[in-house]
Amino acid sequence: MGRILALDVGRRRIGLAIALEGSAAHGLGALVRRSLRDDVERLKRMAQERSVERFVVGLPLNMDGSESPMAREVRVFGERLQRETGIEVLYQDERLTSFEAEERLKQRGMSLKRMLEAKRQGAVDEMAAVIVLEDYLERADRA
Repeated sequence: MGRILALDVGRRRIGLAIALEGSAAHGLGALVRRSLRDDVERLKRMAQERSVERFVVGLPLNMDGSESPMAREVRVFGERLQRETGIEVLYQDERLTSFEAEERLKQRGMSLKRMLEAKRQGAVDEMAAVIVLEDYLERADRA
């Protein structure tokens, strides 16, 4: 069983979550974006340190399933990541994951003020990556 690193790629931050295939997803925080080259290099080091065998990248599709401009940016990022690391990159539909991430944080009793602070610190991005990975693992279990 291999380790999977999930990414919720945004313009400001990249939410991170990891799991062994068949186990629960765990958040790893969020990286503040710098540049494509630097972001890929940091993820490459992280993947090597954690013996990652696969990346699962959240793909922000439109509600009708078509690709948004951000989805195209994410694919460019994923292609670069795969080329630079040699690690397979898979995409997982992430429609509504940011909304679900905020809802989960609210359910944990987070106030609006703390929610805004959490957003700035990447907690929503991290939770979105956890959800992307959970969705991927659930789909893989059914296959």
